[in-house]
Amino acid sequence: MSTPSTLLELLEHSPSEQTAIVLPEHHLRVSYGALRTQVLAVAEQLAAAGVGRGDRVGIALPNGLPMIVSVLAASVAGTAAPLNPAYTEEEFRFYLEDTGARVLILPRDGLEDARRAAGDRLRMLTIDMDAAGIITLSGPSGVVGRRSAAPPSMDDVALVVHTSGSTGRPKRVPLSHANLSISAGNVARNYALTSEDVSLCVMPLFHTHGLVASTLATLATGGAVVVPLKFRPLSFWRVARDHGVTWYSAVPALHQLLLARAGDPSDPARRPAGTERLRFIRSCSAPLPLRVMHALEAAFGAPVLDAYGVTEAAHQMTSNPLPPAKRKPGSVGFGTDVRVGIMDPAGRICPQGDRGEVVIQGPNVIRGYDDNPEANAASFVNGWFRTGDRGYLDADGYLWLMADG
Repeated sequence: MSTPSTLLELLEHSPSEQTAIVLPEHHLRVSYGALRTQVLAVAEQLAAAGVGRGDRVGIALPNGLPMIVSVLAASVAGTAAPLNPAYTEEEFRFYLEDTGARVLILPRDGLEDARRAAGDRLRMLTIDMDAAGIITLSGPSGVVGRRSAAPPSMDDVALVVHTSGSTGRPKRVPLSHANLSISAGNVARNYALTSEDVSLCVMPLFHTHGLVASTLATLATGGAVVVPLKFRPLSFWRVARDHGVTWYSAVPALHQLLLARAGDPSDPARRPAGTERLRFIRSCSAPLPLRVMHALEAAFGAPVLDAYGVTEAAHQMTSNPLPPAKRKPGSVGFGTDVRVGIMDPAGRICPQGDRGEVVIQGPNVIRGYDDNPEANAASFVNGWFRTGDRGYLDADGYLWLMADG
């Protein structure tokens, strides 16, 4: 099991000169030393803007270094509250009010819906990156002042995100530094990540899939994260080739977009340049059809590992393992340092093979939703978190999800 730490501490184990972030559109490589320096500088600036422990910092940015620095810095000074930059004005208004954000970090230009939603109620801060990859944060009157932000503890809430579930008002999920660092460690260990690995982050960083699996798990092991501004099927393999990518994680829809442009899978010689160093391909956040799994492996020559995660567990709960361990196509693997059970309607854990609701336990799982006693009473039963999904565990402990979940 992973040793819990703060997100800032995740960055402290790698040599300062080692590459942490690659920005392909900007032709920039950012070292761990530079990343740490910039995170601390922005955290100090947020503290000077009045952000304290527990204060929520709204962040509406595209993927890139400013987004990564903002999330990490906000988790140091207060609590990061990343938002989808594609939200409408009404959605921004709801999520900013529901989160209780004190400030909102935006790019220099654009996101007019977010600006209108914030109005005069929130202090808006602008984040910029120059040609050398240096981040600056400024407010309405110019550069924000500086002061030291108190280091966070493992139990402090680093990140608050929303999850809607199947019904009702969106629920706020408070993820502590411990939740996130443990989950990142679980992902890293399950896929044997090392400082030699290079991940290609194509999932949005306002979701735990992109933030925890692709980014934090890589940074926790001293690897490099390649962060394009957005997913582009046409340039995906060129970026992978240029930067020696060893793995990527995505939802099935993105995998299928890559397959649509793949060559003849029966001819390995026609695989795209950029697949040579792939150790594995990860799929999560939606069911992966078996035909897509097999087509990916044939087209790109790497094992596909289907995983299962929820926001309340800081992303990953189960995954198929790397070869030569046994993969079971169609299953989502076994618990990755997370205890998985099947519960009946009476709240009892079912025998192996019985169908029921998937429930989990683990230190990466939140203790409860933020200010939502009704949801907590319904979702946390006898020390288990109820996922709302249905499935069963086979004799080897592999989880199989049911379509009627």
